[in-house]
Amino acid sequence: MDSQAGSNMTAATAVSHYPISFDGWYRVLSSIVGLLPSASYLNVETEEVEVRMGWAFRSRFPRSAVVSASEVGRRPLSRGVHGFAGRWLVNGSGRGVVGIQLNPRQRAYVLGFPVRLKLLMVSVAEPPALVLALGKQ
Repeated sequence: MDSQAGSNMTAATAVSHYPISFDGWYRVLSSIVGLLPSASYLNVETEEVEVRMGWAFRSRFPRSAVVSASEVGRRPLSRGVHGFAGRWLVNGSGRGVVGIQLNPRQRAYVLGFPVRLKLLMVSVAEPPALVLALGKQ
């Protein structure tokens, strides 16, 4: 596990922090529009999961809503926040994408607008560690 991903323990709760991974070229492009890699992450807490990609995407849902989590076999060509019909891709890279299936559907916000979330695909540096942290292989 690299130094940016992994567990950070606090007195009240255990939090595993997984930065959303960015390709070098997209890191530069997204930073120009204020979509900062430093504000793009997934936190797995004891009871909840929080996902943020800067100002473009945010969601917080109970861990109990996670039905399954697994690495996605194919690499998406697009970067950013894209979705339709409850399936959302939140990525800065085409590598390391984890698919998180949710039931019931959860609430997320894209550009501040509420959307429904049943499948979240997110790029992280350490996909196996995230899958393990979610505990739903």
